[in-house]
Amino acid sequence: MKIYPCFDCQKELKVKKSEIQGGKMLVFGERVRFKCDECFTKNPKWQDPQECEVYSRIVGYLRPLSQWHKGKIEEYKDRVPFKI
Repeated sequence: MKIYPCFDCQKELKVKKSEIQGGKMLVFGERVRFKCDECFTKNPKWQDPQECEVYSRIVGYLRPLSQWHKGKIEEYKDRVPFKI
């Protein structure tokens, strides 16, 4: 028997093979999350709080903005979208 935390409230859920005591298992691709029955009834949807990574072209190739230095980030803020 393994113990996993509820994804929302961190309450402990006991899992024995395919049997989950007091909760549900949510699967999205290869990622698995567990929710207790209370949290599942409040919100049965899968919600992943992962941030959206923004990429932009810099010096000929794509890089995430989180890896740019301060000068390039300020330059990015000054950019104007091109409209045809």
